[in-house]
Amino acid sequence: MLDVRRLTMLQAVAEHGSFNRAATALLLTPSAVSQQIAALERGLGTIVVERSTRGVRLTEAGRLLVDAAVAVGAELRHAEERIARLGADRPRLTLATFTSGGRHLLPPVLARFAAAHPEVELRIVEREPEDSLPMVRDGSADLALAYHFDGPLPVVPGDRSGLEWTPLMTDPLSVVLPEHHPLAGRDALDLSELADDPWVLGCSKTEAFLRRHALTAGFELRVAGSTTDYFFARSLVAAGVGVSLVPQVALDPPQPGTRVVPVAPPRPARHFGLALPRRRRPRPYADALAALLHARATGAAPGPA
Repeated sequence: MLDVRRLTMLQAVAEHGSFNRAATALLLTPSAVSQQIAALERGLGTIVVERSTRGVRLTEAGRLLVDAAVAVGAELRHAEERIARLGADRPRLTLATFTSGGRHLLPPVLARFAAAHPEVELRIVEREPEDSLPMVRDGSADLALAYHFDGPLPVVPGDRSGLEWTPLMTDPLSVVLPEHHPLAGRDALDLSELADDPWVLGCSKTEAFLRRHALTAGFELRVAGSTTDYFFARSLVAAGVGVSLVPQVALDPPQPGTRVVPVAPPRPARHFGLALPRRRRPRPYADALAALLHARATGAAPGPA
């Protein structure tokens, strides 16, 4: 029988890359961690960690065990969450969402869900995908409305299993310019045409995207303002601070003093989706809310909530 405590130690070693750093994170001595990993290997009859002067590296058996440790840890946290809910007067449903997507999709969906399920206590928490997806995986949220830019899905390091991802909608990006900008009348713009302009950032992920594009196009990104809110970023553009890259759902209502110009093809976009735990047991409320969100995002007629 595998020892869950030893699996947890192996997971820490994998995450931190050494016995010393894993021991620090676990508040143990490196010797204690090393001894427990050695005991795990003796019990299995195989090596799970290759040790060298440059650190440690998991064997194939070690990687399989870390995947198991992630799954076991998630199941235990789900069990703790469900046990905590047993004493509650009402069933509770927790949704993690990012700001602009929640503002765009959630109000009518939550109203319809609440009307259909008045017995459920709804809890909404605002989180970016790098925080909301782990919440779903460990059971502190039942589902997450999340997004990713063009490229890989928004998964966290080591998250090889445990989540279902359902695409919802595409949210194309546009450039927001001061209304008197020389390029404000254009039908579309290549971002490289704004190489000499200062930028106002409305999201850290937008900054990462712009920096990658600037590097590819051969210009240096100049940041004149940085916010965590697209609406504030647009107001700074109206004040003449710079230009900004803003997703479609964050362009309503219009900002006086600005002009919106789509980015020329291939147009960059954010991709909205829903993350739920892989089905371990019935989840009627989460599935009902997910169905309403999907209908809202796609414009389909919603079925029964």
